[in-house]
Amino acid sequence: MDCKSGVWKCVVAAILASGALAAGPMPAQEGKPPATPNAQKMDVLKQLSSSFEEISQRSGRAVVQIFVRSYVTGGDNSDNENGELLTAENSSGSGIIVSPDGYILTNAHVVKNAHSVRVQLNIRAGAEAREQGDRSATRPLPGTIVGVDRESDLAVIRVEKKNLPYLAFGDSGELKQGQIVLALGNPLGLDNSVSLGVVSAVARQVKPDNPMVYIQTDAPINPGNSGGPLVDTDGHVVGINTFILTQSGGSEGIGFAIPSNIAREVYTQLQKQGHVHRSQVGLVGETITPEIVDGLGLETDHGIIISDVEPDGPAAHAGVQVDDIIVAMNGRPVFSKHQLEANVYRLSPGTKVSLRVQRGADQLDVPIVTEEQSDELDALADMVDPVKNMVPELGIVGLDITKQVLALMPELRRPAGVVVAARKANAPYSGPPLETGDVIYSVNRHVVAGVAQLRQALAAMKSGDAAVLLVERDGHMLYVPLQLD
Repeated sequence: MDCKSGVWKCVVAAILASGALAAGPMPAQEGKPPATPNAQKMDVLKQLSSSFEEISQRSGRAVVQIFVRSYVTGGDNSDNENGELLTAENSSGSGIIVSPDGYILTNAHVVKNAHSVRVQLNIRAGAEAREQGDRSATRPLPGTIVGVDRESDLAVIRVEKKNLPYLAFGDSGELKQGQIVLALGNPLGLDNSVSLGVVSAVARQVKPDNPMVYIQTDAPINPGNSGGPLVDTDGHVVGINTFILTQSGGSEGIGFAIPSNIAREVYTQLQKQGHVHRSQVGLVGETITPEIVDGLGLETDHGIIISDVEPDGPAAHAGVQVDDIIVAMNGRPVFSKHQLEANVYRLSPGTKVSLRVQRGADQLDVPIVTEEQSDELDALADMVDPVKNMVPELGIVGLDITKQVLALMPELRRPAGVVVAARKANAPYSGPPLETGDVIYSVNRHVVAGVAQLRQALAAMKSGDAAVLLVERDGHMLYVPLQLD
């Protein structure tokens, strides 16, 4: 039997093979040799073990350990009642090389507040590179954060190295409950670990108000596994190990991974743009329940009934109507509101989808082109150059007020200043945090007309100096007092 093409069948065959698993060697009896398992039956287990070994070794070469140094507020100092003391913190997690030129996918929370990131290649991959003359391959490499998406809890980092082993994404939409999976990573800092389990659920929604869904697995996942791959028996990435539900603090067989179909889309956008654009189809619906069936007199007892269609939105343009019932998307049945939201959530704006709707006694296939969720802050982020527009003293990326910016923010109180387009999660100064969308007009009463003047004003100051910013936030002017590090 070829276990590489059907591992689960091999498991079943082995279990049913007349006690081959349970029997083991029998105690020696007088005059008789010890009993031994049937060699042919044991070959099934050997093939099964060999398959797992091959998958682990091949996949593990592309799994890295990520070391993060960050600064967090808080500490044991009794004078630190407001949590303003910055303390250094070292942490680690896992990541997956998804491109031979050094792009690595991990969880956003692994690199949260990171001031420095270092990446340790898998011991096998490092040894192979060293044999080829690369003596630096066994040392941690500096990593650069390319982009972070907190909504999906994914991030992309990069190391300057070529010809790296990498893993390919699988299709998480094809996963089945009970399917065998392997979780790889660095749990509790123990590098190059692997655990075995099954898919417990293929689309588990953990928070009812969040469209994110997860693969639930009983493959043991522990702190440090975050960002590592959940792979199928073909060695393809079907999920990104993310978190566990636990009462004891350890793994209790309830682990969750981000589906690969969501991870692939987020990775593509982060790698190209540094941030993620979300899709929407412009409708509101509810999962059909027995109460809805009875109250509205429906003939269909499953799907999503549409309660509102956004005027001039994609669904309206496609002819979708209130009280239509969505029963499938792109040929696959949908049974709940969160399932539909999750399917749309992972798509890029401009993607064409087909919704099958029940309208009275008829079923129609309605083509819809998704559009971007309107967010002026995303539009601002598209305008920035992360290097040219960086203001390191404030930990922000700023934008000069231009005609394009005024088109997005037409009610600004002044015609010149610096718009905060993005900011670090942990600011490199003491004081209240700046917020995305803030507009900085002056520093210590010195007017700043753009990013260059803001950087110039801050560069003239030294560590410990007070910097009082005049900021417009939500239409109001306020002073933000800071102390530079």
